Amino acid sequence: MILTLIKAHAYGNDFLLAPAAAVAGAGDLATLARLACDRHHGIGADGLMIVDETEDGARTRLFNADGSFSELSGNGVRCAAASLAVRRGLGPGSTVAIGTDAGPKTLTLLERTGQRCTFRAAMGSPEELREEHLEVGGERVTAVVMRVGNPQCVVLGPVTDERLRTIGAGLAVHPFFSAGTNVELATVERKDRVRILIWERGVGPTAASGTGACAAAVAAAAYGGAGRAVDVVSPGGTQRVEWDADGVYVTGWAEVLCEGEWFRQIPRTS
Repeated sequence: MILTLIKAHAYGNDFLLAPAAAVAGAGDLATLARLACDRHHGIGADGLMIVDETEDGARTRLFNADGSFSELSGNGVRCAAASLAVRRGLGPGSTVAIGTDAGPKTLTLLERTGQRCTFRAAMGSPEELREEHLEVGGERVTAVVMRVGNPQCVVLGPVTDERLRTIGAGLAVHPFFSAGTNVELATVERKDRVRILIWERGVGPTAASGTGACAAAVAAAAYGGAGRAVDVVSPGGTQRVEWDADGVYVTGWAEVLCEGEWFRQIPRTS
């Protein structure tokens, strides 16, 4: 099986995009994701997205680097939209509809420079927002949990690599979360600025996260004294998040890196 893949990233959070028709007979897509996303024996990425193009955008399915299913990635939908915008020659003001397992997301193209596209994406309203007290890494923490299309857990307080490896990694697989969760450590630096580190379910530390930025902004506004429009700073860069009456919007860029053929023996279904 020779598979044509597009690689794209948003602030270092990278994805492989595969046409749905090309993998229709590939068998176990979870195995395909693990093989393709392996950074030493595959191409390397945080996730594999199956893309089925439509007139107004695309329908997508997402698998994490470990092969587990993910309902949604804010950076992933931006990467898919950037790929379509570049290939279709879309200009500022165009909209792209990306279907996900957490529902459709509409992205408005604000700027395109070469292979890099900046979008404002409507991510919907946070659901099941609340505080929970959990034991992890020998510590009792107050976690802000919610769904932003996918499960999120935000811990407000010190943001350090050590705490990410203990608190973040532990919460991602904590029994409280039956399907695992994405975790953000977040600190409010100013009313309009939040800094985060991310431990992504099925991946580990990532340079950025679109839904994670949204969750951190919501948690910081609801429980940390931040405003409802903030810059969210992660190791990969800064995204703008606005929590309005009609939902959460995230603005940031995605860049298409390359398109190529991957040569790998992939069992096909009969």
